[in-house]
Amino acid sequence: MQKVLVVDDEPQIRTVLRGYLEAEGYGVSEAADGVEALGALRSDPPSLVLLDVMLPGIDGLEVLRQLRGFSDAYVILLTARAEEVDKLVGLGVGADDYVTKPFSPREVTARVKAMLRRDNRGDRADADALLRFDGLSVNPAHREVEADGASIALSSLEFDLLAALAGEPGRVFSRAQLLEKVWGYDFYGDERVVDVHIRSLRARLADDASDPHLIATVRGVGYKFVGRSR
Repeated sequence: MQKVLVVDDEPQIRTVLRGYLEAEGYGVSEAADGVEALGALRSDPPSLVLLDVMLPGIDGLEVLRQLRGFSDAYVILLTARAEEVDKLVGLGVGADDYVTKPFSPREVTARVKAMLRRDNRGDRADADALLRFDGLSVNPAHREVEADGASIALSSLEFDLLAALAGEPGRVFSRAQLLEKVWGYDFYGDERVVDVHIRSLRARLADDASDPHLIATVRGVGYKFVGRSR
């Protein structure tokens, strides 16, 4: 049974989300603040965390920063803040997606299902063949990336995003296509989450790859991989 940890200081939100998620067959645990959340993450590691940003004591972004030091669980932020910068900062420290309050519990459940379904898909990369480019190699079978022989640490979602683009060099993917292919969302989801992860992926490649400009922006459309095959 896949486990979901719901972290929110509002008992009613936790109760509603628990009901919807348990109806879909997930095991659900709860935490009301940051300290309790970090304890639950270590004692009973979940597959996915629904994490409120505005928590008493340790806030959600700090929980997320600490979480990323020992866990690669998927994280969907729950935020009541209207400022886009809060959402983008959250994604920048390791969140996979966000939902703005007030939200539909059905939408949140749909996003959880889509995210966790990624772990059971056999097509996260289109093929197991090693992809080689100038200065970069992507190994879908082992889920490893190397730049000039040195390993690059990517999150599960970042790897799938890179594999999707590198698997079809030169093809232009729209943001909606990448949401469906990588996140598994065919309806739900804010397309701006793709932009944030592309920026994060570019930054990681720029730290290690000989050519940091492997992912090109196609204005008004989306993105494409432009590495030269070897």
